[in-house]
Amino acid sequence: MSSYSQFSLLTQRRFLPYFTVQALGAFNDNVYRQAIIGLLIFLGASTEERSLYAILAPAIFILPYFLFSAIAGQIAEKLEKQRLIVITTTMEIAIMSLAAVGFLLQNMPLLLVALFSTGVQSTLFGPVKYSVLPSILKPEELTGGNGLVEMGTSISILCGMIAGGLIFQVAGAHGPQAAAVAIVLLAVLGNAMSRLIPRMDAGDPSLKVRWNPIPESIAVLRMARQQPAVRNAILGVSWFWFFGTLLTSQLPVYAELNLGGAADSATLYVFALALFSIGTGAGSLLCEKLSGRTVEIGLVPVGAFGMSAFLLDLYFARPGAAPASGLELAQFLRQDGSLRIVVDLLGIGLFTGIFVVPLFALIQSRTPNSRMSRVFAALNIQNSGFIVLAAVAGLVLQRALGWSSPQMLLALAVANVLVAAWIFTLVPEFLMRFLSWLLVRTLYRLRLHGIEKHVPDEGPALLVCNHVSYMDALILAATIPRPVRFVMYYRIFNIPVMRWIFRTAKAIPIAGAKEDPELMRRAFEEIDRALAEGEIVGIFPEGALTKDGGIAAFKSGVEKILERRPVPVVPMALKGMWASMWSRRDSRLGRMRVPRRFRAHVDVAAGEPVPGETATAESLEARVRALRGDAA
Repeated sequence: MSSYSQFSLLTQRRFLPYFTVQALGAFNDNVYRQAIIGLLIFLGASTEERSLYAILAPAIFILPYFLFSAIAGQIAEKLEKQRLIVITTTMEIAIMSLAAVGFLLQNMPLLLVALFSTGVQSTLFGPVKYSVLPSILKPEELTGGNGLVEMGTSISILCGMIAGGLIFQVAGAHGPQAAAVAIVLLAVLGNAMSRLIPRMDAGDPSLKVRWNPIPESIAVLRMARQQPAVRNAILGVSWFWFFGTLLTSQLPVYAELNLGGAADSATLYVFALALFSIGTGAGSLLCEKLSGRTVEIGLVPVGAFGMSAFLLDLYFARPGAAPASGLELAQFLRQDGSLRIVVDLLGIGLFTGIFVVPLFALIQSRTPNSRMSRVFAALNIQNSGFIVLAAVAGLVLQRALGWSSPQMLLALAVANVLVAAWIFTLVPEFLMRFLSWLLVRTLYRLRLHGIEKHVPDEGPALLVCNHVSYMDALILAATIPRPVRFVMYYRIFNIPVMRWIFRTAKAIPIAGAKEDPELMRRAFEEIDRALAEGEIVGIFPEGALTKDGGIAAFKSGVEKILERRPVPVVPMALKGMWASMWSRRDSRLGRMRVPRRFRAHVDVAAGEPVPGETATAESLEARVRALRGDAA
């Protein structure tokens, strides 16, 4: 595990062509849009005309997302995904050829028609963009793969904006010809790379495509809301787009008035945008390391907190006008307080990446393949709405209420805290996963074996594990991507502070038949209900913490569960936990000491699932003993 790197995906055919196609598409779109601005300047358009384009162009591009996302989701579900990617990149060649004619003729209406067509093409590609990843990546690669895609997209957008803005400056009088050639060549290159993507099965080949956009948009939005965790992950991604849209829309004015940039130069604006984009890319890549190669939604609160913290600091770093104006980049960097602003912009981007990547991975891991594309179509519809809402909010707050850019950033930081708190209240799993992730990653360094291979991605399953310490359930919860309903002794369930985490995680308290027969009966009924609903239930069949580090005989409770509902059983083992201060190795006073090996290595191993019809307490105990070996 330690030698694995997410960058190894960039050397593999199953991922590299797709990554390249996505990056080239984002790059070309932004080259095209910035080149149109360059053409307007080349033609001597007035400031009012350029301002009109700045308002009109995003609206033209985003309109197809509202109109056609639902239809695009159905098409992406029905067709083989590689074929659809080839179709969309072929469309891009045709559209960019039309745009090239617009550049050569210097015809703005034709360029705007091509821009709308680009929006249509992006709408069709959108549901495939993320729904394809579960087909080409292993479950343990989802977070790293999404991180690479998010990094590639953010950097491509930035580079595309810079390249598109430079075309007319570099080519001069030949700018229209250079722009025409560039966008067509990029489209051809993207199409060539798309043909190298391996073929994948369609999500639902029998799906009947319905072409009425409004009813189908409502239908896919309802579909995406069926599972609370997915619904609120979509809400989180849409908030990411609102946050990013509002933030980046403030950067041009902020760079001029608050950083002191020259009015006729975009150098500081591009620099600020680059810092945010690089930070987002770095945060996206960091998710792989922080998550331990699992879909770790506990990172979402970390990202939300960091976004607001650095945004608040950015406000206090420069709440008023810059002390000097007309600055170029080198002059700005020599100003007092500039380093703080640089760090803040990088930090905002960093935690934005940490915030959004686990949300994409969660949607992919919790959504059935037959619905994946339509759920992402719903995501695109909602994202579009939030982008428009961000644009409207920016106009109202700035022009109607007269807020400055720093005030806008302050309001955004506060709003981000409130929205994040609301989402975490709606789905306590987010906050619970964060707390378990924080506790476990603080105390231990985990090494995982076989979890991604043997723990099923969907459907019911029973996990059986040896019981060493009071932290066992939290460790397992932090290493298994899916939510687990743990059955635990009621006295452990009622530990102060931990009780809230266990209750939020929907743990099932149980007592012995002699202690509380009614609680035991209710526990078995709840276990059966959870398995019937397709959930994972985790139990510790020993019935108590080990007193000597060994594994006690498994009790018959596991067989009673399987008699009622014979689901697959996944044997698991914890190794290295006996030395923990949370075990019974020492006296109570001894357990209060800091562990001799701070952040000691703990191994979590999963074995091949056993059919519930044949599993017995004795056979499962033997499998867990084999998994653990001699490491207590």
